[in-house]
Amino acid sequence: MAQTQTATLPLIALPNGSVLLPGVVQRIAVSSNRPDIASLLAAVYTRAASKTPNGRIDTIPIACVPIASALLGPNGQLLLQNGERSPSNPSDLPDGPDVDPARATKADLFPWGVTAKITGVEGRGTGEFTLLVEGVARIRVSKIYSDKAFLEAKVVYYQDDTSLTDPALDDLFQLLKNVSRELVVILRLSAIIPRLGSNIGLSPLLARRLDLFITKQKLPGALADFMANIVECSHEERLQVLASLDVKERVAKVIDLLNRQVSTIKNSMKITAFSTSSLPFTIDPESAQRELEKMWKSCKTKPPTKKPSHGVGMPFPPPGFMGQPGGNRNPGEEKEPDEIEELQKRLDAAKLTPEAAKVADREIKRLKKIHPAQAEYAVTKTYLETLADVPWTATTDDRLGPDTLARARKQLNDDHYGLGKVKKRLLEYLAVLRLKQSINDGVEAQIKQVEQESVTAETSKDDGANPAATTLDASLEEKSRATSAKIEVLKSKRMVDKSPILLLVGPPGVGKTSLARSVAIALGRNFHRISLGGVRDEAEIRGHRRTYVAAMPGLVVQGLKKVGVANPVFLLDEIDKVSGSSIQGDPSAAMLEVLDPEQNNSFTDHYINIPIDLSKVLFIATANSLDTIPPPLLDRMETIYIPGYTTLEKRHIAMQHLIPKQLRVNGLSDGQVVFTQEVVSKIIESYTRESGVRNLEREISSVLRGKAVEYADAKDAGHPEKYDPQLRVDDLERFLGIEKYEEEIAEKTSRPGIVTGLVAYSSGSNGSILFIEIADMPGNGSVQLTGKLGDVLKESVEVALTWVKAHAFELGLTQSPGENIMKDRSIHVHCPSGSIPKDGPSSGISQAIALISLFSGKAVPPTMAMTGEISLRGRVTAVGGIKEKLIGALRAGVKTVLLPAQNRKDVKDLPQEVRDGLEIIHVSHIWEAIHHVWPDSHWPGEQEIPTVQSRL
Repeated sequence: MAQTQTATLPLIALPNGSVLLPGVVQRIAVSSNRPDIASLLAAVYTRAASKTPNGRIDTIPIACVPIASALLGPNGQLLLQNGERSPSNPSDLPDGPDVDPARATKADLFPWGVTAKITGVEGRGTGEFTLLVEGVARIRVSKIYSDKAFLEAKVVYYQDDTSLTDPALDDLFQLLKNVSRELVVILRLSAIIPRLGSNIGLSPLLARRLDLFITKQKLPGALADFMANIVECSHEERLQVLASLDVKERVAKVIDLLNRQVSTIKNSMKITAFSTSSLPFTIDPESAQRELEKMWKSCKTKPPTKKPSHGVGMPFPPPGFMGQPGGNRNPGEEKEPDEIEELQKRLDAAKLTPEAAKVADREIKRLKKIHPAQAEYAVTKTYLETLADVPWTATTDDRLGPDTLARARKQLNDDHYGLGKVKKRLLEYLAVLRLKQSINDGVEAQIKQVEQESVTAETSKDDGANPAATTLDASLEEKSRATSAKIEVLKSKRMVDKSPILLLVGPPGVGKTSLARSVAIALGRNFHRISLGGVRDEAEIRGHRRTYVAAMPGLVVQGLKKVGVANPVFLLDEIDKVSGSSIQGDPSAAMLEVLDPEQNNSFTDHYINIPIDLSKVLFIATANSLDTIPPPLLDRMETIYIPGYTTLEKRHIAMQHLIPKQLRVNGLSDGQVVFTQEVVSKIIESYTRESGVRNLEREISSVLRGKAVEYADAKDAGHPEKYDPQLRVDDLERFLGIEKYEEEIAEKTSRPGIVTGLVAYSSGSNGSILFIEIADMPGNGSVQLTGKLGDVLKESVEVALTWVKAHAFELGLTQSPGENIMKDRSIHVHCPSGSIPKDGPSSGISQAIALISLFSGKAVPPTMAMTGEISLRGRVTAVGGIKEKLIGALRAGVKTVLLPAQNRKDVKDLPQEVRDGLEIIHVSHIWEAIHHVWPDSHWPGEQEIPTVQSRL
């Protein structure tokens, strides 16, 4: 062995019990416990990037040095010559305490090691990875530097001298080859011949490769290093091989180790002689092949050992085989559970569909053939675990009994006020479920009765079996076939439940999400919410295909795994916020199959790739607008509109739900703050303007926090009696600040040209009155519009002016039919609250009455309001928002309201207090409205409007 050169290299302290020899590839597991290796690897990458154009890290040498043994000296000599450690049993004597390789010092390291190159880095991105290193040449460590995050060492290289020819070495080399091939053959036989304590051997392919490698090897030292890595020996014996610089000494040492293992195996197999041409026993090829397959499968399904590998990446016998350390299991120690057996039990308990069971069986067979260290093993195992977690047949029993509807109605009413249409639809669904269950119960009872009769007939046939009874066999067989046919007919009468797919559309804060949760509670089903807002990838709905890295099921299958049943209530929240078509696909198109009642009984997720029945899932989707939902998707759902809460409904919700909830949230008890209906109404009207109740709840919470401060101050001062729990309207400005919104109040006096209209705010389900003011002045017939009016509202003014100008003579506003009422006159139309945008056609009748009032000089009663669109013929047509407008009118002090006759149906949905507090008059023509506004006035051209008008 010749000394060649010295160098300073980064150093890795090998794990305890691990020795790397030249020509051998070894895996080093790197976790959070080895930060030194991570720092060393970063330094190697940096050096490689600066030294080589392609940045290959295998060009940067490193030093791999094993942990020293207390039983060996610096040059590998044994310090205990006659100790208890026996050469035939090198594992009986326990080693000293393990050294942490990450904190190893020079005293902890063996003086000899190898230079190595990093051939690869294996990892799955979990923070732990494996470093693959290949030994190159022997080195001796002369000095160690520890001033960095990793160790560095000054080393001296030693290379085997292959130029000299030595006959003695040639003989030893040939003997080493023979003994090595003998070990390979006997390890191969150990896999065929059943023996106690043997559970693994070499596969035929691996045995042939080893034999070919041994035959072609030309260097004695390299073959000795390779076989020393394979042979069963102690840590100290491998260190001695590493420290053997003389090739003949090293080869002789390895031959002794090989002979010892061969002898041990022969003794355990009770073989007295071995020959490559004949065996002193007979082997049944079929039984040997079956035993080989059994042992090979058990090898593959066993979890990987945590001990360091000494091989070159090939599956050699692990610890515990043929007398290796760790092979003797304590009889009282519990056996580790078999992962595949546990997985098989979970799959059996999942009650898979026939198609899913077929796929699971195929994947289980594949899993048994894959080594646990391979990446495909984890992928297949994860897939099977997902199959076991999906609820294929498990369902929740619906709480359907005589009190089902009453209980569900109470649950919905307790959780939500109003929302009559939604509650009605859900109660209809429950009623249908209840009736279907009743029918199915009757069918099941009939099936059991028929089956019982069939069993009774079979029993009587067996009891009366005799030669004379054989003539009745034909009739009994006929009755059996008839019974089977009857059972099939009864089974066909079973009612199948297809859950509806509901879409709740409404503004934010009206309770769409909480309503779906109440439905799940009323049904007694599991609830799961899927947020679709911002979903832009089709794979998030359908899942990723298993060929992709980190593939996973879609949101639907993940939801089923979470709830664990096949009939939950799924809330598809914000379905209108799903992104459109992009490079990742169209998520809304993927939802078509999920939400189609005719297709979702066989929904196929890309990851599962097996049809899943979603027909039992009750899907409830929510949306704020229908504009962004594609028409095909919208067509698959039953749309229910939730317009928002009126002022009266908000007041009831606040008194019954929000105030008690916020009292608990703010640490107050009942009676410590007393709200009146006037206070709540003031908060709703002056501090909020929304469809839902979220801002109302925030304002109530602000008031309660202010009262909590007052109560705490009084209590801390020792005068709790000075605290006033009563909340008054005047107190709101102190807690909430100045009013954010000002409500219009009906005028007490009237003037010509001023009319009270009705408006419904688009920002919320609130309504109010709106004054329309018209003034005239000398001019040229121009019309000026102010008040931030929209185009539709401007057109309503033009239509009203045109009708008044056309009927000015009939109204007595001009002296002759040909006179222009706008001659030498201009008018100005204004709607107060100029900063608020106003639009809509519903002020047409108000504009017409205001113009007539201005031109005739007759004032409109201040407590009368009106709404409706007019046409050029004078017809009053229907408008929307009647409920909100009339509630606002009552709140503003209006007594009489003129509505279009076509809106008569909308009055039925009004609260009773609104119908009692307002006089509602329906008109179909502007002349009718004129008669009701000025009942005592006479008009020169007054027309009688027929009750029924022809529309032909």
